[in-house]
Amino acid sequence: MERTTIGRDTRVCMSLSARPGNAGSRLHNWLYDHYGLDYLYKSFSTTDLGAAVGGIRALGIRGCAISMPFKEAVIPMLDGLDPSATAIDSVNTIVNDDGALTGFNTDYSAVRDLLENNRVDPALPFLLRGSGGMAKAVVAALRDTGFTRGTIVARNPESGPALAAQYGYDWLADMPEEGAAVLINVTPLGMEGGQADALAFSPDQIAACELAFDVVAQPAATPFILAAQEAGKRIISGAEVIVLQAIEQFVLYTGIRPEPDVVVQAAAFAHGEAVAARLRKA
Repeated sequence: MERTTIGRDTRVCMSLSARPGNAGSRLHNWLYDHYGLDYLYKSFSTTDLGAAVGGIRALGIRGCAISMPFKEAVIPMLDGLDPSATAIDSVNTIVNDDGALTGFNTDYSAVRDLLENNRVDPALPFLLRGSGGMAKAVVAALRDTGFTRGTIVARNPESGPALAAQYGYDWLADMPEEGAAVLINVTPLGMEGGQADALAFSPDQIAACELAFDVVAQPAATPFILAAQEAGKRIISGAEVIVLQAIEQFVLYTGIRPEPDVVVQAAAFAHGEAVAARLRKA
């Protein structure tokens, strides 16, 4: 069902990101149209996070997706946290209930479901780059799906070792020469913009791995993912993560859970058939 009008009663949802893209808007708006909902979704960036969050409250914005680099900085600006955000001290979703702003985290469940749906063996060791808000969600999902051997590579001398210690993994400040069976990039390396050509792991590390997992969603085919595909490796892309976490946001904003075939259709519209095919297969 297509929307018939946009008016004063239209409920608005949004996203805040350092590098806003179109995929999230396309997915949410496609779902709104599919279910005949009087909602509208728009992506934004900001250099004044406090003012932006104040606008969510003041203007009655129903929900807001939070991306890098705001996932931790936004926490003190909210009225409360759902256990999904409290557990990992990271917010990727704000829900506005009559002016009360609550932070949630849907990244965790998306990563957990992708690891389980792709039947990634938790006995395999992993090497993960990053220690920010998204890394917290990924590492928590790794721990909760049974991974016991892993190394977090992060230059930040505070967040890197703290994240590793919290979940019982090793920490390195610099990338080692050797890789691991599972390689996971949770940094902006390969993202559209200044680091678009950067390879998150070396060719030798990629050649020796079994699974390449990149949380960067713009583009879905990062240099890391492309190199892994060329080497015949299994992959999980950031576009898959972004679809599943966005579906959970849609549920929080609207109270409607899309059927699996509708999720695949929305993914195809927003991210292309390749991403939809991988979700359909999983």
